[in-house]
Amino acid sequence: MPGFFRNVPRPLVILTTAAAALLLAQCDRDRPEPIDAEPVAVDPAPAEPPNIVVPTTLTRASLLAATSRAAAAYATGEQMDGADALVGRQFSIRIPFGCSGPQPTQAEAAGDGLARWSWGPENETIQLSLTPGDWLNTALIAGAGDSDWEAVEGFWIPRPWLTTGNCSTVRADPLQSGDGSPSPQTVGLAAVFGPDDSRVGRRNGRAYAFTIRPTGDTPLTAPAGGYRVVLEGRLASFPDGRAIRCRASNPDQRPVCIAAIRLDRVGFTNADGSVLLSEWRPG
Repeated sequence: MPGFFRNVPRPLVILTTAAAALLLAQCDRDRPEPIDAEPVAVDPAPAEPPNIVVPTTLTRASLLAATSRAAAAYATGEQMDGADALVGRQFSIRIPFGCSGPQPTQAEAAGDGLARWSWGPENETIQLSLTPGDWLNTALIAGAGDSDWEAVEGFWIPRPWLTTGNCSTVRADPLQSGDGSPSPQTVGLAAVFGPDDSRVGRRNGRAYAFTIRPTGDTPLTAPAGGYRVVLEGRLASFPDGRAIRCRASNPDQRPVCIAAIRLDRVGFTNADGSVLLSEWRPG
């Protein structure tokens, strides 16, 4: 190429160079303007599902722990603010009874909210019974404030220091000279019934009762570990919005604490719960 321009007259070289430059410039003008690329839509990463904590069913141990906290708050005057997380919680508890043998019959101890067993005529049958107490006009319930409850049927949880629902292995000392009477009841459940609730579930002084009969010719024997009553339902609330209400007559007594409940099931089982003897579903 250098040899070519050496033999061409100078004006022609200049003209040729200018024409080439003009042609290149024209090519640049004819080239389409670059188009900005459309942004690529990127789907956002899926949000993590919310960590929803499903409340567990309250057991005997957890329900008793809740009543202990309520008793401490009552005794110290602590104000419980905010919504009560216990309201609406499901519960299922086992209450041992008859651990020390037969107790007074239903007629002799009606309506005290305690389960018991007794021998039938000639010790041929065993009678299980639980008659709820009428607590509607008691000081603890009536003092809770205005409510539309038409009936309140109560159940005690004896020996609230036992969290497992088993009988105590402690035996009474025959040489003890002091007062050996049982401790007063301090923890209970109050099944509440409003005007719009079904009346089918109300006992109205009637006992939950069941008769155990012998199988074949084998006579019945006293159960070594007593029996169990199973109570299931969900916690309700008193007029102040709390699930548990406590009361004490002086600072040296453990407060009596009652949980308001909606009762769904009552059952009798053997000592280890493996045999369901009878059940009622008030709802």
